[in-house]
Amino acid sequence: MRIGYFLSCEEYGPADLIEQAKAAERAGFEALWISDHFHPWLESQGQSPFVWSMIGAISQVCSLPITTAVTAPTIRLHPAIVAQAAATSAVLTGGKFTLGVGSGEALNEHIFGDPWPSADVRLAMLEEAVDVIRELWTGKFVNHLGEHYQVEHARIFTLPDEPPKIYVSGFGPKAIDLAARIGDGFVCVMPDADKVRRFREHGGDGKVVQGGFKASYAPSEEEALRLAYDKWRNEGLPGELAQVLPSPRHFEQASTLVKPEMLKESFALGPNPDRHLAMIDQYDKAGYDEVYVANIGPHYRELCDLYAKEVMPRVRRPVTASA
Repeated sequence: MRIGYFLSCEEYGPADLIEQAKAAERAGFEALWISDHFHPWLESQGQSPFVWSMIGAISQVCSLPITTAVTAPTIRLHPAIVAQAAATSAVLTGGKFTLGVGSGEALNEHIFGDPWPSADVRLAMLEEAVDVIRELWTGKFVNHLGEHYQVEHARIFTLPDEPPKIYVSGFGPKAIDLAARIGDGFVCVMPDADKVRRFREHGGDGKVVQGGFKASYAPSEEEALRLAYDKWRNEGLPGELAQVLPSPRHFEQASTLVKPEMLKESFALGPNPDRHLAMIDQYDKAGYDEVYVANIGPHYRELCDLYAKEVMPRVRRPVTASA
């Protein structure tokens, strides 16, 4: 299993994200995820730098592959703009960029006052957007008059040698089936073997499956839980709330329903490497090919050191035949 590092644009400013990318590479992480948000989930997270600026900056100080986790090329950003941004990112990274896409959340996509579509409409928009992006990556002039998007006599001139892969995020059955059909890979942030199985059985066999989780490093598990609850208690919200709530203020209100103990099973808490290894093992057993670890709080250097010395060597330990 490939172990990567997840850069959370919701929690860290540009300088911190650059330093984390460099620290992750030094520690032996093999790839990067980076989130694409207009808003943080909670006021306490406090940041939201523009992901395409960050990818450009990171590409100049770090050689790890980068995947957006994930971009919504549907409402806030027109697919033609995403196509250009992703093509430039692929050039800057020497072809080591993957465009992760999804149908988005109202939190980020409502900012121009557009209505928030139903899930079925969002998936249809995503499928058409991916078609537009791939057509623009051919380097030809594109004219597209579709149900959701129009492109008039557009051509991308700065292109990588090979077009980037597109990985599609999905949680429900329809989204997973779409990911299997149109994606080069699948993104999901829960260690759910049934979701991976559905992706494989509906057209995703042989394609990469990426997952991710959050780790709160602190000197004690109690302090780690405090940090996790302060910064990321929104992770405990059920159902479709993450897709439909429109602002950090609303997430603050809803997350009062989340209690600290509700986060213990979904986060890797504290300095004990066994907690982190157990989380990675869940994704491994669920069939994931790659898993990305997001740090919570100020101790990212300590987290990287823990993974370099005590986590990744045990994940990668070769299996020896018994005598």
